[in-house]
Amino acid sequence: MATRREFLQQSLGVVGAGLCTVPLIGCAARSVAPHSPELAAKPAGNASVAGAGKTGKVDGIPARAAAQSAPSGAAELAPPPDIFDAQALDLEFWLRPRTIEVVRPASGERAKLLYWRDGELIQSAYQDLCHLMRDVNGKETIAIDPKLFETLWGTQAFVARYGIETPVEILSGYRTPASNQKLREAGVPAARQSLHIEGRAADIRLTNLNAEVLGGLVRSFRQGGVGFYYRSGPRGGWIHADTGLNRTWKG
Repeated sequence: MATRREFLQQSLGVVGAGLCTVPLIGCAARSVAPHSPELAAKPAGNASVAGAGKTGKVDGIPARAAAQSAPSGAAELAPPPDIFDAQALDLEFWLRPRTIEVVRPASGERAKLLYWRDGELIQSAYQDLCHLMRDVNGKETIAIDPKLFETLWGTQAFVARYGIETPVEILSGYRTPASNQKLREAGVPAARQSLHIEGRAADIRLTNLNAEVLGGLVRSFRQGGVGFYYRSGPRGGWIHADTGLNRTWKG
């Protein structure tokens, strides 16, 4: 079993031992400069998203000590089981303003948005995020579960503490029932009652994180289901994240 340092240096390309000694507990939150909502190549006719209420709820995750890493001399490094564990985060992490950077390969859009601050959603930014998560093929938008954005932001903010700053790639967000059925007919793994149809799921990737490591981190948030979709090639597949029941599967 590889240590955190060995795995990060060899598999994630993190340079410098100092990046690997960031404490998982009691880490002071860095201030986040406000960002004005901006969307690149945003199509005209952006539909407004209704039903987006404010939320003051903060799910503080109790901090716990990170497990000690063990020495390893293996040639091929397997990720330590606790390489990235959201349960080690302190309350200060969750109270900070939330700026998320996302990219949608299917439409060529990219955005970096401050969408949550002082316990409340920023409605204009939230609506822009919902638009980015729309059904690109069906050209429809619905309100996306804010809990899903919490998981996506948390994942991105967590790995940024280790020097991995990369946008979240949204491969699939909301799907109309018709779009979901077309995927099923084409042999694409899609559940008949997919949570994508309810705006409660996303298929994602993060550059420099393989599916196993990314999925393990998303699962550690305990916010819903996590599907591991391994594929050959440089990108290595994707992770399904949703806000349904806590469960895990491989596709």
